[in-house]
Amino acid sequence: MSESATLALVAGLFGAVIGSFLNVCIVRLPAEQSVVRPRSRCPKCGSQLAWYDNVPVVSWLVLRGKCRSCGTPIAILYPLIELATALIWAWMAWRFGLTAEALKGAFFMTILLGIAMTDGREYLIPDEFTIGGLVLGLFFAAFAGTTGLLHAVIGAAVGFGLLWIVGQGGTWLFKEEAMGGGDIKMMAMVGAFVGWQGVLLTVFLGALAGTLIFLPLTLLGRKKLVPFGVFLSAGAAITFLLGPSIMSWYQSFLGGA
Repeated sequence: MSESATLALVAGLFGAVIGSFLNVCIVRLPAEQSVVRPRSRCPKCGSQLAWYDNVPVVSWLVLRGKCRSCGTPIAILYPLIELATALIWAWMAWRFGLTAEALKGAFFMTILLGIAMTDGREYLIPDEFTIGGLVLGLFFAAFAGTTGLLHAVIGAAVGFGLLWIVGQGGTWLFKEEAMGGGDIKMMAMVGAFVGWQGVLLTVFLGALAGTLIFLPLTLLGRKKLVPFGVFLSAGAAITFLLGPSIMSWYQSFLGGA
């Protein structure tokens, strides 16, 4: 096995563990519960999970998706999040190697996954993801020196300010709250990771995805609350992975127009 493949495998295993903790955060943070205590337990019978019943992905497969004590089904979402996080960490290690950039990408994408899940389930984005992610974004930016840190600070300011302006404008126009505080703080976090240009692309992609999905529902009279954080998370992930290529293509498109 090559060195890069070995690194990706190790990173993937570590990512699966991170994914298991992310599951705890997704369930407990919106309920304002500790993510440390009590230990993981069955929500039906309350029995605590032994360590061998809490191995990411594997335990769910061994138990056939059911609690060992009472047989209550365990949602497939749990192993899927663990697997998705494992793939995120493996991919970042494969793409960037053993570097700060790989760690930055792994944490950023993991936080985005957590935000998408909590906003999709509870219409809530916990501060632990947004404020904590902002601190991490600035921390990683500091590795690039003063210029990198300044770039991240400007990105965070633009992300916060842009969403705040959009929210205020929407509230004035529609006479109801148009943008949650979690979305605004989230974009400050995103800006710290992808810069101000990445913020603009993220908002565009998020708005485009949200419109394509929720406009038909509105026209059909099935208007629902829009978990905008889900679409912003998707937009931010695409921006982080493909942002430079997309912006380069756009600039060349304008140049050839």
